[in-house]
Amino acid sequence: MTATYVHWGEAKVKLTWKADKQLPPRDRITSVHGFCFRDDQLLLVNLHHRGWDFPGGHIEDGETAEDCLNREAYEEGYVSGRLSLLGHITVDHSENPVWDKDGPYPKVGYQVFYRMNIEQLHEFMGKYESGERMFIHPGDVADYYRDWNGLYQVILDEAAGQL
Repeated sequence: MTATYVHWGEAKVKLTWKADKQLPPRDRITSVHGFCFRDDQLLLVNLHHRGWDFPGGHIEDGETAEDCLNREAYEEGYVSGRLSLLGHITVDHSENPVWDKDGPYPKVGYQVFYRMNIEQLHEFMGKYESGERMFIHPGDVADYYRDWNGLYQVILDEAAGQL
């Protein structure tokens, strides 16, 4: 496990990565993300108002975590493929003095991460949340992703090791 503290505005949040092949409780999963590979290249999507990122988002009613990533990878990057669960980040607000018990996020929630081996590259239409996609060498991701951090690097290293 790897842990770090981040500041999201006034919030101090503890993030802990756990490589785990078991999903956390469904009602505590706050988002699902994926490192999507085509050959040895990593997919990045240029999200409106956020910049370059990897595909991911929130689970919709009736979806599983896997369904969510399949949908998000298609909507944001126009790709589909085979998924393998990498693990999850525990997002712990226990030390966050501004956590809102009535807010949308639990005191302890989870961000689930998958690796996708892209099997189909669909025509990019830009109809959803992103304006473009690109494939890069995984070692170059910090040049594009403005909020890249060491915890994401640990997860990407794990994902890339499954090439």
